[in-house]
Amino acid sequence: MAYSTYGRHVTMDLREVAFEKLNDVDFLKRVMYEAATRCGATVVGESFIQFSPQGVTGVLVLSESHLSIHTYPEEGFAAIDCYTCGYTVDPEIACEYMKAMLGGRVAGYRALRRGSGAIEDLNQLQLAAAN
Repeated sequence: MAYSTYGRHVTMDLREVAFEKLNDVDFLKRVMYEAATRCGATVVGESFIQFSPQGVTGVLVLSESHLSIHTYPEEGFAAIDCYTCGYTVDPEIACEYMKAMLGGRVAGYRALRRGSGAIEDLNQLQLAAAN
């Protein structure tokens, strides 16, 4: 059976997020597992690290690829990254859920189409289709 290499890759930077949320590894793990479930992904592994004096890096390995977060509580900053292969899992749902749970404001957002030729910016493709 041949598998499609098509995938979507979403990155999002959040600012002005509460220190307590960004420094709570258990909270972040719960949020990430729920985000994976909501977007239709299958979690097959995890790695979470609580840094000292603060900060968390968390990665969920998905059957479809990965979902990760890197936090800088002292800056109120979180870097979120979700890449999924195939057409059925939607990484934008995962990122939007994480944003809703973390709060703050979106300081940067990029959605890319990968695996079917040149890497393309989905935001630009959606704008072009709307015009």
